[in-house]
Amino acid sequence: MFKSTIFVLLFLPAPLCAQEKKRPREYGIITGVMQPGRQNSITDVAGVKVGHTTIIKGDSVRTGVTAIVPHSGSIFQQKVPAAVYVGNGFGKLAGITQVNELGNIETPVVLTNTLSVPTAMNAVIGYTLREKGNENVGSVNALVGETNDGYLNDIRGRHVTEEDVLKAIRNADTSRPAEGNAGAGTGTVCFGFKGGIGTASRKLPASLGGYTVGVLVQSNFGGALQIDGVPVGQSLGKFDFSNHLLNNVDGSCMMIIATDAPLDHRNLLRLAKRAMLGLGKTGGIASNGSGDYVVAFSTAETLRIPHNSNSPVMTITLLQNDALSPLFMATIEATEEAIINSLFAAEPMKGRNGREVEALPLDKVLPILKKHNSIP
Repeated sequence: MFKSTIFVLLFLPAPLCAQEKKRPREYGIITGVMQPGRQNSITDVAGVKVGHTTIIKGDSVRTGVTAIVPHSGSIFQQKVPAAVYVGNGFGKLAGITQVNELGNIETPVVLTNTLSVPTAMNAVIGYTLREKGNENVGSVNALVGETNDGYLNDIRGRHVTEEDVLKAIRNADTSRPAEGNAGAGTGTVCFGFKGGIGTASRKLPASLGGYTVGVLVQSNFGGALQIDGVPVGQSLGKFDFSNHLLNNVDGSCMMIIATDAPLDHRNLLRLAKRAMLGLGKTGGIASNGSGDYVVAFSTAETLRIPHNSNSPVMTITLLQNDALSPLFMATIEATEEAIINSLFAAEPMKGRNGREVEALPLDKVLPILKKHNSIP
């Protein structure tokens, strides 16, 4: 069902490895009112691919790379309309200004840890320059996002290599990507529990256009966890600012939105803003030290921007503003569910300096949700 490239030393205990677990919907926890796509994943948007490289070594290396590829052709030669929204700018998202200036993406989107952004940039640039048709290209705008996994990972060691980034791109496919302790989510922490990669989607009915919205998140932030509106963090007695041990809400959340709806930069930016509402519904607060960024792109083939064209004019078909509200709602719901999915999938992890982060304790969480009638 999903694929991940994983490097694990044989003597590591099993909980350190990414494993498939039940998703919230399998417990009867339904986020929102709209229907998910077939895989409930960003890869429900036709053509979108995701790949991971998960790096776990010794007792201190807990990191990785996640690549999101908008379509199977050359992204540089056939750019896709895109926008980036900054919820809180304490982060190192490389390539943001050109995306918002020109309104498109020309490379795969790569996620990793904070100090590996330059390495990932080099890898994506090299990958693009080597693509067929790019022999004379002299400028590449690689888009690389990050969260800081330094609590569990030896981030100063900068263990991510260019080959790790390239493997994530090469291994990307259209199956539902691994969630939790995978790729760029290997060493992340969310609401004081093990965070990671999460994904979800929404499929609009034909009467509303039949479009799909898919979201992938790299969760690494704090606040007071809510699931389906239930104050789970408060009920567990574990939420930020509840005591001196749980007052670090800093971290970051990268949110990637894909849609097949024909949206240009302006309306993709409007769509991206709604992802922050989804983050807020989980209890996230976009703290002072949290880099919360949303990258949104459209895969609509009629909107692709050729790198070389014989015409100075493009004739395109765009969705009208009045048709955007269902997509806004789909984005909010899919973002909220993707974050919760990342928590449900994550396994406990021990990392740098012997630090340990527990997984979300489902044996306690599920009874809380049942008490509040969030589980039938």
